[in-house]
Amino acid sequence: MKEHDISDPRINDRIRVPQVRLVGPNGEQVGIVKIEEALRLAGEVDLDLVEVAPMANPPVAKLMDFGKYKYEAALKAREARKNQVNTVIKEIKLRPKIDPHDYETKKGHVVRFLNAGDKVKVTIMFRGREQSRPELGYRLLQRLAQDVTELGFVESAPKQDGRNMIMVLGPTKKKADAKAEQRRRRDSARAEQGEAGAEAESAPTTEDVAQAAQA
Repeated sequence: MKEHDISDPRINDRIRVPQVRLVGPNGEQVGIVKIEEALRLAGEVDLDLVEVAPMANPPVAKLMDFGKYKYEAALKAREARKNQVNTVIKEIKLRPKIDPHDYETKKGHVVRFLNAGDKVKVTIMFRGREQSRPELGYRLLQRLAQDVTELGFVESAPKQDGRNMIMVLGPTKKKADAKAEQRRRRDSARAEQGEAGAEAESAPTTEDVAQAAQA
């Protein structure tokens, strides 16, 4: 006995209705038939009778290879999960009076995140008297957005949030495209390393040169 998954549609003798609207294996409309007739037709072509629209009146059932159908559905679901890209939000924190070196360092992080296809939440932290100068934070966020304009765009404009000011940058490059580009770079680097290794192996050694000279 195969265990029946409650999420599976009803098939064959589990379909307990007097009649169904029958669809053939190639999508052809057979029409409304008694359940006994539908099961007989399924047996003749060695297929399953699968209830595909239980809420219809009468329910719609189709002749198909249910095992093959489940296998193909599982493959599609696995492929969809593999291609699914989760949105990641990175965070960078700055001070309104950040020094130039620290700014360049923080900007480098933002560039790296955007290049990877991630969003970046930029937070300006105000302390003490700095809270009375929100324009300092606003100008700093504008400057950062301008510096990375080729890689990202302002998804959420700067806004005050208590003692902080927050802006969200979105990547112009999609996450999937960024990952594909990273894979291409890795593959290219590996190929170049392989070629370099092959050239090194084929190059004559000092011993080879010495032996050739003696000959």
